[in-house]
Amino acid sequence: MSKIRKKDALDFHEFPTPGKIEVRPTKTLSTQHDLALAYSPGVAEPCLQIANNKEDVYKYTSKGNLVGVISNGTAVLGLGNIGPEASKPVMEGKGVLFKKFAGIDVFDIEVDEMDADEFIKIVKALEPTFGGINLEDIKAPESFKIETELREKMNIPVMHDDQHGTAIISSAALLNALIVVNKKIEEIKIVVNGAGGAAIACTDLYVKMGAKKENILMLDSKGVIKTSRENLDPMKAKYATETELTTLSEAVKGADMFLGLSMGDVMTAEDLLSMADNPIVFALANPDPEIPYALAMKTREDVVMATGRSDHPNQVNNVLGFPYIFRGALDVRATAINEEMKLAAVEALAELTKLPVPDAVAKAYGSEVIKFGREYLIPKPLDPRLISSISSAVAKAAIDSGVARATISDWDEYKMKLEERLGMGQRIISRLASRAKKDPQRLVFTEGDRLSILKAAQIVMDEGVAIPILLGNAEKIREVIKENDLELDCEIVDTYLQREKRMEYADVLFEKRQRKGMTLREAQRLMIDRNYFGAMMVERGDADGMISGLSNDYPNTIRPALQIIGTEPGVKRVAGMYIIRNQKGTYFLADTTVNVNPDTEALLNIIELSNRAVKFFDFEPRMAMLSYSTFGSAKGDTPAKGAEAVALAKKKWPEMIIDGEIQANVALNPELMAKDYPFSKLNGKGANTLIFPNLSSGNIAYKLLMEIGSSEAIGPVLMGMNKPVHVLQRGSSVREIFNMATIAAVDAIESKERSKK
Repeated sequence: MSKIRKKDALDFHEFPTPGKIEVRPTKTLSTQHDLALAYSPGVAEPCLQIANNKEDVYKYTSKGNLVGVISNGTAVLGLGNIGPEASKPVMEGKGVLFKKFAGIDVFDIEVDEMDADEFIKIVKALEPTFGGINLEDIKAPESFKIETELREKMNIPVMHDDQHGTAIISSAALLNALIVVNKKIEEIKIVVNGAGGAAIACTDLYVKMGAKKENILMLDSKGVIKTSRENLDPMKAKYATETELTTLSEAVKGADMFLGLSMGDVMTAEDLLSMADNPIVFALANPDPEIPYALAMKTREDVVMATGRSDHPNQVNNVLGFPYIFRGALDVRATAINEEMKLAAVEALAELTKLPVPDAVAKAYGSEVIKFGREYLIPKPLDPRLISSISSAVAKAAIDSGVARATISDWDEYKMKLEERLGMGQRIISRLASRAKKDPQRLVFTEGDRLSILKAAQIVMDEGVAIPILLGNAEKIREVIKENDLELDCEIVDTYLQREKRMEYADVLFEKRQRKGMTLREAQRLMIDRNYFGAMMVERGDADGMISGLSNDYPNTIRPALQIIGTEPGVKRVAGMYIIRNQKGTYFLADTTVNVNPDTEALLNIIELSNRAVKFFDFEPRMAMLSYSTFGSAKGDTPAKGAEAVALAKKKWPEMIIDGEIQANVALNPELMAKDYPFSKLNGKGANTLIFPNLSSGNIAYKLLMEIGSSEAIGPVLMGMNKPVHVLQRGSSVREIFNMATIAAVDAIESKERSKK
């Protein structure tokens, strides 16, 4: 075995420096030498470094990106004290959200310990492992003691999200609600119904923002908390007041704001009517708010309302906060999450809400426009700007308040790296699915008797993304559904039995193709083919989109659609795109499936379609025309036609960001681009959309990336059809089929919108 050098061992284990926010590259473990670097004897080198300087644990281990989600299961959701084992699904789910929204790794730990002092000892002992601690679902008043003492004893960020997450999100909503109703926080009368951890934390943060304690009435299950009450715990005692008021109905009279963190249906219409003009009502009990949203809206037109539910405007959802707060704290190695960092998160959320909302976010929630106002007080959870806005604000507050052990010098670079680390492509399908659910389209699956198709159709139906229509033998399809315990109840169309419909469709096909060599008899025969039948369903409005290709080759799948549906007006030929997602980012590759050797005009067509498709996925197209030459460095037909296509594109669409001909490594390397080609439009960020000179290069490239490049692919996305038809890759997984169905569903929505213009 070769000798293990100290530098090699340290390089192998080293993590990025603070603020770089780069995903650690996967380490190769293919030889004995690699294994020796990863473990003994190579691993001894980082161990010795850390022993000499404990701060190096952040340099050589994953500690800096690792959060412990810890609970004893004493206050799980609305289920109460169900124990640590029963809390585990919630903790695991929390870990998924940390990873999805902020790229943070999580260990969930469920502790079988009810005694607060012992629980504190256990968590404190875990400090060497984690970069931060997220306490979860711990009942009050023990939660106050646990969090307070752990914050004092530990030198890493600690936050009980049930308390402070809700406080941060509702505070941002309150700041914006006050703008809407034109009131000042120091003047409003606030009634808080509930005195648990979240209610106390919310009220504390409201006070820090300027609310006056003397203007606050807090109620628990016994009514208004008064100074005359005996045996009050310290957290409730600070909001005890001298008053004759006892009930909620008495307390809310003339109040400007109601905050509910208690139980459903405790507030009546009469209570709401008794409040001041333009009342702010945050009824956050789940699943049933303290007053039903519909009742509140019916009772008063001037009410500004938020709930904890996703089916009403202004959902106070903690996922708007905790992933990004911990992201910012971890990136500067903060020793705590202090009040300055919480307030920075509040302000960042409030300010983001006032900015124009990206079209993709609005569409994901079924709206043409979302703008600041009574029904939009806080951002939507799928807003991709959250990570850069909140995490950077929190990190800066940590630095400014003196709890950061690392600093960030280039904030623009930091924000860009935040987005790169998360991989904005992770949200492509979730955003599209959210939009599709608002207006479900009818998708015909031509291979309805295939199990993977049926499983995907089940998910499509369960998620409400689209309305599946299955083509195939009905008896066989139902048999497969039954054998696999699916609960798929949707329309099944047996093309062989649909003689009358086949004849109707054949007449249409004959009319379209009679001067292109097709006879009526041939058209009738072709209509037994499910690809022809499915395409005609879309063309005639019996379906809104089509999914096919799982068991057929690409030409045989696309040919019927081209003959029946054709290209959209102004488009001469279709093209195929793959979306490739990996640790470095999200890239769009075209043409990868259709045009064998496109000439200059065809390349121009591909450029136009790709530019529009990338925008469909809510990315800014930065396009590179690829070749073996960079700006004339080599001669030949391929670089010549690429350069000519780019020149024509720049002339036709001056605002388009495109350059070439250019080699792939240059297009993807901003440093090399800046050094050698500062004149290029791609200088700065590099390309995210790669246009290939021919089908061979494009097809080989995406398949290589999929197989050996640790990349995930979405596609092929068929561009340029007059109505939505999307062709699956042979052997596509259930998830890949679902992804394509989601794309087809939104494509169908946009196709209908285009046809109306």
